[in-house]
Amino acid sequence: MEVEFKTSQFELNRDAFESVCAFLNRNGGHLLLGVKNDGTVEGVIEDCVQDIINNIITNANNSHKLSPPFYLSPQVIDYEGAKIIYVFVPESSQVHSVNGKIYDRNEDGDFNISRHIEQITQLYLRKQTTYSENRIYPYVNLLDFRPELFSYVRKLANNERADHPWQSMTNEELLRSAGLYKHDHQTGKDGYTLAAILLFGKEEVIQSVLPHHKTDAILRIENVDRYDDRDDIRTNLIESYDRLMAFIRKHLPDKFYQEGEQRISLRDRIFREVIGNLLIHREYANAFPAKLIIERDKVFAENWNRLHGDGVIDPVNFSPFPKNPVIARFFKEIGRVDELGSGIRNTFKYSSIYSPGAKPQFIEDDIFRTIIPLKSNSNTTQITTQIVELLRQDPTISRKKLALTLEDITEDGVKYHLDKLKEEGKIKRVGGTRGKWEILE
Repeated sequence: MEVEFKTSQFELNRDAFESVCAFLNRNGGHLLLGVKNDGTVEGVIEDCVQDIINNIITNANNSHKLSPPFYLSPQVIDYEGAKIIYVFVPESSQVHSVNGKIYDRNEDGDFNISRHIEQITQLYLRKQTTYSENRIYPYVNLLDFRPELFSYVRKLANNERADHPWQSMTNEELLRSAGLYKHDHQTGKDGYTLAAILLFGKEEVIQSVLPHHKTDAILRIENVDRYDDRDDIRTNLIESYDRLMAFIRKHLPDKFYQEGEQRISLRDRIFREVIGNLLIHREYANAFPAKLIIERDKVFAENWNRLHGDGVIDPVNFSPFPKNPVIARFFKEIGRVDELGSGIRNTFKYSSIYSPGAKPQFIEDDIFRTIIPLKSNSNTTQITTQIVELLRQDPTISRKKLALTLEDITEDGVKYHLDKLKEEGKIKRVGGTRGKWEILE
């Protein structure tokens, strides 16, 4: 990975997006704003931080600035009293340009290669070879796609953004704007990509180009040697998502949770992320069948993976890496996933409330595995008893300290139990955030 420093004390450096473009085109990298070239931290003027962040987000989503657009999530870091803006830029499966110029990266910095046809050709070839979603099928045409899916997709996109540009586009324009139509620099042919076929293709078209394509949804509780229920899914990714969510809703209970003023479904929040990861970050060139299996005490999902790191993923210290960036961006447009990396964090957050004390696992290997425990590592009654006893000992104890003391429950899980105890009339809060807890029985 590469690191690029920019001063950006008052405003975003003019050449910042040249580095973003170069990172996207090469191997990804880290952009740090508020740092001099020699590594000295100057910081960003606090009053300018939000304007710079807004500038990054706006330009990253402006096709006239960065083409094709790419979603970036700047973060503010406090370092020794100074504000630093950190932007993780992953490798993209597409070739990007800034203000009409293509930049590439090497150890000396960012280079404009717009006039170097051979280098541009090699860049395109590398992207097409590395990312199977970019594989071009020149003989596939609009008749090979399901027309009703375009209306469905426009409706989903409209739910996310009322003025979404897909509403006024033809089907062909929508596919091109989503990066699903490319030029093959090796053969000189243009065509729709594997990603386009997986998202919109008729089933016979999908099976003709990817005969092994399927996702297996299995319920295995009573008949553990075989299964109690199964859905063998061999359709497009849009309908695959719907069928997998329907399978989860059919077999798992729901729990509603108050988040701010909004009541949310914990089950849906958890498994939309699990299913999104299963479909988006899988290596489709490999014949290994993806699976979603519900067992008595857990749900686990597995799919073939294009390895980027290995072992158990730590939600606090990990760098998200898109395995199929075009498909991922498409799913984000229709509201099926959130920002890159937020899915794993959300799964940890909501799992601890859905199954108190439970800790999900994301394991990166040749086969990527996700494990969601359905039963608490600790008995719910035992947890509430421990919380009440700790409140009795220290009525001013914080949620954070409760979580640290109990060890096998997160701060969100503690909040869930405190809210339940309040609803049941067993405790009450006196004096607001700086007050204390009172035991009522």
